[in-house]
Amino acid sequence: MVNIRSYVLVVLFVVLIAVEATVARADANGNGNGNKGNSNGSGDKGNNNGNDNEGNNNGNENTGNNNGNGNKGNGNGNKNGGDNNGNGKNDDFDDVEPLPTGQERVSCKAKGGCHLKTLVCPAQCPEKKPKNNKRKKGCHVDCSSKCEVTCKWRKPNCNGYGSLCYDPRFVGGDGVMFYFHGAKGGNFAIVSDNNLQINAHFIGTRPQGRTRDFTWVQALSVMFDTHNLVIAAKKVSQWNSNIDSLILSWDGEEINISNDEAAEWRANKEEREVIVERTDETNNVRVRVSGLVEMDIKVRPVGKRESMIHNYQLPDDDAFAHLETQFKFRNLSDLVEGILGKTYRPGYVSPVKIGVAMPMMGGEDKYQTPSLLSPLCNACRFQGKSAAGIATI
Repeated sequence: MVNIRSYVLVVLFVVLIAVEATVARADANGNGNGNKGNSNGSGDKGNNNGNDNEGNNNGNENTGNNNGNGNKGNGNGNKNGGDNNGNGKNDDFDDVEPLPTGQERVSCKAKGGCHLKTLVCPAQCPEKKPKNNKRKKGCHVDCSSKCEVTCKWRKPNCNGYGSLCYDPRFVGGDGVMFYFHGAKGGNFAIVSDNNLQINAHFIGTRPQGRTRDFTWVQALSVMFDTHNLVIAAKKVSQWNSNIDSLILSWDGEEINISNDEAAEWRANKEEREVIVERTDETNNVRVRVSGLVEMDIKVRPVGKRESMIHNYQLPDDDAFAHLETQFKFRNLSDLVEGILGKTYRPGYVSPVKIGVAMPMMGGEDKYQTPSLLSPLCNACRFQGKSAAGIATI
């Protein structure tokens, strides 16, 4: 009898263990990919990715597969207008049939007070992309908490958030202005995230007696998935604003943008649409990679008066044509890196000295890359696949 009771107790004990294991597995699977029930769903180490985000499907009740697995809980797709995984088209609005007056309309998709509201472009700028970019402002739609439409030139604002201009001067995602010297002939990661990297190539000069180079950004390389888009300024000896000094290439092949009514180039690759459109007859473009970044870019020279004020001592046979750029990012992770990218981190506190004439940002050693097309640097995070247009060494 004692042996029988012992046998029964052993069986009950085994059954209880099996039930507990089943419950534990169900608990873990309900929170993502078996992440110990941390409400994450992508190996994100308990950073509550997906919580406090108005149910953006970042792991909760979705087996955690909508966040882009392996992103260490970086909020990929959150806090930046994300749509579950941060991939694919991700505009803040859908177009609605225009009014009889020709004024374009949109229906906002962004979460918040503007969600599903219809916004109408003003009569002064009825189109988001006017046919004559040079003489007409475009309708700028803001479906954020501002919930407004305004008339704006489609050019970079060098004092706006996410701008990169002059020699070179940044305004970060936190609104703080700073300078970054870099080095003549050097390449540096402006932004490096899980699915996007933007490098910049610096040109410059060092007058006699100066210990550092004066530098400007001559080219940008936008890397994502297996693709690479390069926007660069040609080297010109004498500047003429009526001559186009822009060079663009897609996966290593030069592309041309006509000056016709459309004035744009498009590529539809995988889940992303890439659009490059002229915003003036020469030297101005807007670049959009859906779900990742929008950039307004202008080519300009270093003017003689500017050179005299700053004592650049530029040679007579080089106008030092360079890029002025303003970025608008989507779906950046919470651990985004890069000279500009890190200023978009939640809670980021700038280390530069506020109030001085030229607040300097260091980090050349962290962000220098072997080439314009290389995703490698000491702090880089880009996880894109290697391709012919993207160097891996």
